[in-house]
Amino acid sequence: MNVADERFLTRNGLAARQLAVLLLNHEADTRMPRVRDFAEELGCGNGTVQAALQLLEESGAIETTARGHLGTFLVRSDRSVLWRLSGLGTLLAAMPLPHSRRYEGLATGLRGAFETAGAPFAITFMRGAGARTAALLEGKVDLVVLSRFAADQLIAEHPVELVAELGPATYVGAHGMLLRHGADLDSPGLRVAVDHASEDLRMLVERVFAGREDIEWREASYMQLPDLFARDEVDATVWNLDEVQDRIGLGVDVLPLGDEVTRELSLRNSSAAIIGRTGGAKALAAVRESLDLSLVTRLQTEVLRGERVPSY
Repeated sequence: MNVADERFLTRNGLAARQLAVLLLNHEADTRMPRVRDFAEELGCGNGTVQAALQLLEESGAIETTARGHLGTFLVRSDRSVLWRLSGLGTLLAAMPLPHSRRYEGLATGLRGAFETAGAPFAITFMRGAGARTAALLEGKVDLVVLSRFAADQLIAEHPVELVAELGPATYVGAHGMLLRHGADLDSPGLRVAVDHASEDLRMLVERVFAGREDIEWREASYMQLPDLFARDEVDATVWNLDEVQDRIGLGVDVLPLGDEVTRELSLRNSSAAIIGRTGGAKALAAVRESLDLSLVTRLQTEVLRGERVPSY
């Protein structure tokens, strides 16, 4: 352990690490809070705050200047150093499997935005919003990427909160009805595929076929779907059209969802959202304030257009 590391293990060093979290979101060339305001927020003395700020300056994390009665201004900050000193560590995000260009673009955009923000970032890929949320609640990951539609349900049921929403068509281009050619939607005993690992698809398909007690449910994943249709084992389903593009054979018709379903759910199920544990308030605040969402969507669009090679 070097001298600088040892100093950050002292009482002043602990205050410096807490200040690093607060300063992650402070813009350059703006007035900083007063020392006594920092002291009140951190629950320590003014002298401790002054020593902590000096430690941050000596480490190269920040540079400040006093401007008389105007107060102390932050001249510049090194976000990567601040993040390292904050102790927040590398953020691990769980995403859907990158089996569509849209998801590849989303992963590329998130990595680019976190790198720009100076935050160490890694991605793990897991199938199913429920599985990703379970990993979040168990502390195995820090963030989960899913649709706003699924996020709303999970926020209501678990101690998680919304970190960011990216807007329409960032998670899914569209959902549609897949119907085996020649099948009748109104026929009794319709065999409908459902993926219970996906909150979005489960809720959508149950909504579309609500009130139908004659349905024969068939469990399926996106990888199994083309074969199930080809072997005449399913008649219909609702699916993410990004996933089935170029994978479903000629014997399957793609139909739009009904107007009622589309109006209520199209925006929420197409918009990517990021959630985190409610208990990780400091990390969530740092992510929420520092992440450039416009950069995420710009990089994703470039991947979708073939203008950028996916990199995640």
